Amino acid sequence: MKEKPIVAITMGDPAGIGPEVIVKSLASPAVRSVCRSIVIGSASVMADAAEMMPREVELAAADTFEQLHLQSEALPVLNCVSSRVESIEIGRESEVSGEAAAQAITKAVELASAGSVSAVVTGPVSKRALHLAGYTYPGQTEFIATLTGTSEVVMMLVSKRLRVALVTTHCALSDVGAHLSKEAIIGKIKVLDTWLRDYLGVNQPTIGVCAVNPHAGDGGIFGREEPEIIEPAIEAVRREGINAVGPASADTLFAQSRTKRYDAYVAMYHDQGLIPLKMDAFGKGVNVTLGLPIIRTSPDHGTAFDIAGKGIADPGSMIEAIKLAARLARRKR
Repeated sequence: MKEKPIVAITMGDPAGIGPEVIVKSLASPAVRSVCRSIVIGSASVMADAAEMMPREVELAAADTFEQLHLQSEALPVLNCVSSRVESIEIGRESEVSGEAAAQAITKAVELASAGSVSAVVTGPVSKRALHLAGYTYPGQTEFIATLTGTSEVVMMLVSKRLRVALVTTHCALSDVGAHLSKEAIIGKIKVLDTWLRDYLGVNQPTIGVCAVNPHAGDGGIFGREEPEIIEPAIEAVRREGINAVGPASADTLFAQSRTKRYDAYVAMYHDQGLIPLKMDAFGKGVNVTLGLPIIRTSPDHGTAFDIAGKGIADPGSMIEAIKLAARLARRKR
């Protein structure tokens, strides 16, 4: 039997639901059966989260990776953040919580880059808290891309039926047009095609590409992005042997998902892709970052400060994120 991969899980923002859903997830037999997990963050924060569990959860904290006992039944926690987390108020973002979340991300990426762990699952963070701490990235995806020196990454959301990659991610809807370019779309499609081949073993992926305007622009009546940007990008990748289809109206393309097989979809902006995915699998979706030299997944929800500390957070998406990270790690190895 192959040895189970080691998955590092960052605690996310310590003021949010990340620590709670992690503890709940790691109590799941479905998770324990596919990987060995370690939590990167604060031992005291994870201990507080463990107290919300109906059964006692034993933690095994260490200050270095080498000191962790991965074969123990206790939950291994790599303590790597400042003790200032004691001052954090649950349910409220702050500079301190943002700094703690960033330190956990940095350590997890360091371990994955060194080969000490097989994959990284990142807990939910507050972008505002990260910004307060001086980490002015649009999101964790861009932060991790910088840490790994990666220039071309793709944010993709996954459910059991859908895989949706995004061309633009966290920007205002009014700015989407300015961020769309032939080169950007070509780059995202190429990364997606490579990932589908390398990690899922799809020999000739079929990729559905969304238009950005209603009715795919209707011949230019509703915008010029389709004929001037998206169509030339699709033609370019098709010349390289990539089976990209479109641009098609997003409402039609996603509606066809029940009858017509696409291995993945490319959406032009955040909500265009995430609305159908969350309609399909709310609370069970997983965020995967393509193009990195490491494996990284995360749950598809945020910090949920309004319910943090109440013990009622649903761990479903975190469970799926850990399971997917383990599957990708086994395939990679």
